[in-house]
Amino acid sequence: MKQLLKVAILLGFSGAASMSQAACSFDIEVGDYLKFSAADMTVEKSCESITVNLKHTGQLPAKIMGHNWVLSQNAVVQAVATEGMSAGLAANYVPQGDARVVAFSKVIGGGETTSVTFSTSALTVGEGYTFFCSFPGHSYSMRGAFNVNA
Repeated sequence: MKQLLKVAILLGFSGAASMSQAACSFDIEVGDYLKFSAADMTVEKSCESITVNLKHTGQLPAKIMGHNWVLSQNAVVQAVATEGMSAGLAANYVPQGDARVVAFSKVIGGGETTSVTFSTSALTVGEGYTFFCSFPGHSYSMRGAFNVNA
């Protein structure tokens, strides 16, 4: 029991040390349901770029239960998601060339992974951002807060 306590304490200290470093890369999972594994993300403006790695742990194909990761300002999420439905699967359910979209990944199905890397230069500290899935009908429940710190 004492050994287990020592391991827990050591892990706690090593975790605290790593928390002081800026998180510039994130791993997010999703399956055959409507929920990301993360409800929020906090990035540091000191990162020159951010990478989001998305993994679909489910079984269903992209055309049935596909997921992507899209980032925009809070005020335009609904409009981007609605217009994305018209864009279709071939365009990853994202309006092409839309300046309201900060970043997005391709739509993936069960067993697939994808990544998106984007510059922090377009992000404003204190601005409200939301990440969401723009597959039709998913954006209502598949979303999270994206915070930018100085």
